[in-house]
Amino acid sequence: MKAPDGTADRALEGYGASSRIRAALPRMPGGMVKIGTLLLEDPSLPLRLSITELAGRAGTSPATVTRFCRAIGYTGYLALRVGAAAEQGRSSAHETWDSDIGRAFHPDDTATEVMRTLVNAHTVALTSTSERLDPALVGRVADAVAASTHVDIYGIGGSAGMAVELQARLYRIGINAHAWSEVHVGLTSAALLGESSVAIAFSNTGRTEETIEMLALAKSSGAFAVAVTGDPGSPMAQVADAHLTSHAPGEYLQPDDLSAKHAQLFVIDLLYLLAAQRDFSRTTSLLAASAAAVAPHRRPFRSATRPRTAASSKGPVTA
Repeated sequence: MKAPDGTADRALEGYGASSRIRAALPRMPGGMVKIGTLLLEDPSLPLRLSITELAGRAGTSPATVTRFCRAIGYTGYLALRVGAAAEQGRSSAHETWDSDIGRAFHPDDTATEVMRTLVNAHTVALTSTSERLDPALVGRVADAVAASTHVDIYGIGGSAGMAVELQARLYRIGINAHAWSEVHVGLTSAALLGESSVAIAFSNTGRTEETIEMLALAKSSGAFAVAVTGDPGSPMAQVADAHLTSHAPGEYLQPDDLSAKHAQLFVIDLLYLLAAQRDFSRTTSLLAASAAAVAPHRRPFRSATRPRTAASSKGPVTA
């Protein structure tokens, strides 16, 4: 979708053609809706039809098709074709995976089958997340975090652990970060933020009311608001200044799919490392200082070979 200044909506960058269409469709005029509906029903149409043929199939004009392409973040019909081809390749791979492995497991599955299912579920989550993340956008978020005076991190339920994980990492490299999983204290903190602050919210669906409320208040207080969700069209993503994707397609076990958390952890790791790069010498000094502080509480490594005793060091006994 285009922003008010006429540029393509950056929230759609890094997504496949179908995901872009679904996100932008609710705000499209009637002619574009017809094109989008056709492509959602058959994503391979751009690979088989010319721009004129697609326009005729949708009952619109080639110019409308071009405007449609730009509205979902492509420069034109050729770029849409490239995006459709890439998505078809990914879909084929996912279909093969689904037929060979499947997302579900059953009581009579062997341990090997369950393990293979889990490995593939987590691999797909990490791969899908890396494909959909915009590295430049993550870099801008890392810049804001590194330069901030205060970082608030919000998460409810399972996402609370993600908030705590990011807070611990950022705090260790000298960034004033706090994690909030209770809405009252989270709102209190959000109300105190300012323009030099960053607020980051975690929600796999992007529809957790308490998390949306905390992020919205943080933004209205002047903070740079970041949403980490799997849905760019979710209410939380729409509230945020920047949306980072953590995408875990499908679920192997309700209600708590750990592959979704691994996708969130991937985003956390990337954001932490990029923020740490911004002042690398300071980062390494702080990490060394914190490691030294806890070193006395760790047992030393022992040699793999047993030390020789006095008795064992003697030569063989002779008669």
